[in-house]
Amino acid sequence: MSGRNFGDEGLFFLAESLAYNQTAEEVSFAANGITADGIKAFDGVLQSNIALRSLNLSGNSIGDEGVKCLCDILVNNSGITKLQLSSSSFGDEGAKAIAEMLKKNSTLRIIELNNNLIDYSGFSGLAGAILENKTILSIHLNGNYGGPLGAAALGKGLEGNKSLRELYLQGNSIGDEGVRALMAGLATHKGKLTALDLANNSISAKGAFHVAEYVKKSKSLLWISLYMNDIGDEGAERMADALKQNRSVTNVDLGGNDIHAKGITEIAQVLKDNSIITALEIGYNPIGPDGAKALAEVLKFHGSVKDLMLGWCQIGPSGAEYIADMLKYNSTISSLDLRANGLRDEGAICLARSLKVVNEALTSLNLGFNEIRDEGAFSIAQALKANEDVRLSSLNLMNNFLTKLGQSAITDASDHVYEMNEKELNVVF
Repeated sequence: MSGRNFGDEGLFFLAESLAYNQTAEEVSFAANGITADGIKAFDGVLQSNIALRSLNLSGNSIGDEGVKCLCDILVNNSGITKLQLSSSSFGDEGAKAIAEMLKKNSTLRIIELNNNLIDYSGFSGLAGAILENKTILSIHLNGNYGGPLGAAALGKGLEGNKSLRELYLQGNSIGDEGVRALMAGLATHKGKLTALDLANNSISAKGAFHVAEYVKKSKSLLWISLYMNDIGDEGAERMADALKQNRSVTNVDLGGNDIHAKGITEIAQVLKDNSIITALEIGYNPIGPDGAKALAEVLKFHGSVKDLMLGWCQIGPSGAEYIADMLKYNSTISSLDLRANGLRDEGAICLARSLKVVNEALTSLNLGFNEIRDEGAFSIAQALKANEDVRLSSLNLMNNFLTKLGQSAITDASDHVYEMNEKELNVVF
């Protein structure tokens, strides 16, 4: 029921039906023009409905008043485990109301509060709730205004919390000081945090040091994102050192951090003796051909990486040659993203040579935005036809310079793949 714009009046009608419906477990009223007045429709309904497990009200401008009203109702709800209130135009007062509700509600497991107006005061309130709540598993606070003080407050709250498993803080301008305080709190956190999102938070190499120290010691963390910060080569070296010692992290996102060949060489060395990391995002870093070479030399015969993201890395045709050579031997990479690397026809031809070789792992290849023309497309098409056991199921050639001839050659090759082994090859131009 999302995006219907039925407003407050429509919600009153629909909410009434929820009072009698004891089978619906998931309801989305997202982006429907609901205001604080409309939230009153849930009074007397959610208290008695124990079947509903997930409620999505994101994208409605309910504001602080609407959130307060909702929290008063949810205090006594014993069914809802997931509450989504992203982009709901509320700030600190609404966050404080949620905090008070969390101190009393022991049913909620996941709460999404992304893209609101929550500042330090609201973060502080939520930190107090985390300290008392013993059941919350996942908190999403992306795109708010926590800043260093908000991060420090959360750090204090986490010191006494045992339940939290996932913390998403993307885009909160927490900076190096904020991340230092947050990591200090996580270091004494008695629970088992599995996911930590610190993307787009103005973190430099100094802040990366504190994250690395936490990663070194964590035995539960599976997913870490430092996407779109500014840790540079020094920060990459810190993270590499931490990942050499860590044996739990499977997904690493270091995209958009101004990491060059020097930094990526250190990250590559981690993969020599690490069979745990399966997903590596290093896109939007100027690693160049030398960085691609360092990575390819290791991944030829080492590591367990399945998803490798190298978009916007300036590797060029020579970098593509190193990657292509690696693919002839690598037996783990199933998804490879090489978007916007200036590969041109030369790079496409190199990769086509590797596609002729039987690779049982690679199923998805993204070559969008690479200035590839018909010559490169013809080489890829010939390779696909030549390899009777091709495993590729997805090929993205979007935003290249192919004419109808180049596109037709790829389409014919895709049809040939289906005729040979009855497997669909989805091609995007």
